[in-house]
Parts: sequence; structure tokens; C-alpha cells
Amino acid sequence: MADVTYYVALPFVPSDDGIAPGEAVECPSANAAVMRAEALSRHAGALAFSRTGDPSTGEFGDAKVIRKFGNVPDDLSEL
Repeated sequence: MADVTYYVALPFVPSDDGIAPGEAVECPSANAAVMRAEALSRHAGALAFSRTGDPSTGEFGDAKVIRKFGNVPDDLSEL
């Protein structure tokens, strides 16, 4: 199967430890992910990212941040 690119908007919400990731929303395009992330950023922050890989094998490359809004952790590797 060919590689597929997923576009995602990920909000961050206030938590006892500062901020935590909320529920990710899959979007049809990079532009849609940016627009959705901006709308979701009202509570603390959000980011739009993409990830490309082969869903049949479950092998995906690293996420590529498209845009950040508001309060987003600098180190996303711990999420």
C-alpha cells in the first residue's frame, strides 16, 4: 500500500501539571488542520501537524509540525 499523509489538529488544555494534550482531530488537509488548531487553541494552545506512513504496516515517520498556536510544550517527544 502507498504512503498516506494524515493531517491533525491537537489542542492543549489546562491540567494540574500545567497543560496536557486534548483529543486530536483528523482533518482533510493541511489548511483545514491549521484552521481547526487555531479554533481549538482558545483554552491553552494547539498545533497542526502531519504524519506520513503506511497504515497497513503501522509504520509512520515523525510528525511534522505545520503551525503552533498559544501555549504548546517545546518538547513534543514526551507526549
